[in-house]
Amino acid sequence: MAADTPMLTDSGWSKGWRILLAVAALSWTACVVGYLTNPVQFHASYLVGFSYFLTIALGAAFFVLLQHLTGAVWSIPLRRLMETAMASLPVAPLLFIPVVAGLPTLYEWARPEFHQLGPDFRFKMIFFSPPFFLARSAVYFLVWGVIAVNLYRISLAQDRDGGLEPIRKAVMWSGPAMALLFVTVTMAAVDWLMSLEPFWYSTIFGIYVYAGGGLAFLALLTLSSLALRRAGPLARHLTVEHYHDLGRWLFVLVVFWAYIAFSQYMLISYANLPEETAWFKHRLEGNWIWVSALLLAGNFIIPFILLLTRAAKRNLVLLSSVSVLILVIHYVDLHWIVMPTVHHHGFHLHWLDLAAWLGVGSAFGLTSWRMLRRRALVPSGDLRLERALHHQTD
Repeated sequence: MAADTPMLTDSGWSKGWRILLAVAALSWTACVVGYLTNPVQFHASYLVGFSYFLTIALGAAFFVLLQHLTGAVWSIPLRRLMETAMASLPVAPLLFIPVVAGLPTLYEWARPEFHQLGPDFRFKMIFFSPPFFLARSAVYFLVWGVIAVNLYRISLAQDRDGGLEPIRKAVMWSGPAMALLFVTVTMAAVDWLMSLEPFWYSTIFGIYVYAGGGLAFLALLTLSSLALRRAGPLARHLTVEHYHDLGRWLFVLVVFWAYIAFSQYMLISYANLPEETAWFKHRLEGNWIWVSALLLAGNFIIPFILLLTRAAKRNLVLLSSVSVLILVIHYVDLHWIVMPTVHHHGFHLHWLDLAAWLGVGSAFGLTSWRMLRRRALVPSGDLRLERALHHQTD
């Protein structure tokens, strides 16, 4: 490994590890207390926190695959950070255990009375039976784990050996992996989130959830790379040109999320079918209507206006502020999806929301942080790295 390869110092890594361990110990203790005292709230809060960090990790997987498939050069100094977030996916099955434990609490279809609804719901009774649900979930985790582990190993081998072969292997993996990723993420969104209200359905719900996760991942990537650039390790490897491209990607996904969100609402509103409109009706009642308005403003109107110009995309303070907003709104979005099934008449925050979010986040964080110990923060063996360091936007 070259002497100028950017890495975290041992002291910096240890400090981060200790902070994450402390957060994990406190938050998981709070989760246990919450589970014992208020299991309904715990399972709902936990599902929001789990979905939040899982969709971000899956967003990272999408962008890693996309960079390999397109042969993008500009993003190479950022790719190791993408891969590290993606490589946290193997811990997801362990973190899914509390969701499994709360199936009857969270999902109406997991309760015995659902199977007494009659022949009209026969297919849903089969599809949403707990054994089939768990089998599908196992397949999702297996697919994501194989994708993440293999691409991460290829990248580390590239650091060690260099050459063209790792690039060819990554491209070969990325094509089928991208197709499998979209299918499994869409089905997981249906299983874990849409089926919270089993009589409602939307054909684009999966891509709506994934668009939010991809957008949130880009925001996290922007903030983490800015922090490492400011701290020193990536000061030489990232310039305002790279952040300009990140800003353009943020802008694109803000518009894409808004397009999918509007399409879902418009088509359901236009059809005006009771089994479809009930889902939105619940989210326009009481003070949920203000949360719906916040989603529109925070995930589209405000970032759209702020990122509209070229100068804005090159303003690192503005870019970091928009990224923080997007990460906050992604949580609001998932809270808006899950919590009306628990708090039917209005938005209601609970201390378990924070505890579960920190608990799941610290577990994903520890998994990713462990992989940064004594490893390069950029893919140092990539033959295109030097070219990427001198990247200029159009």
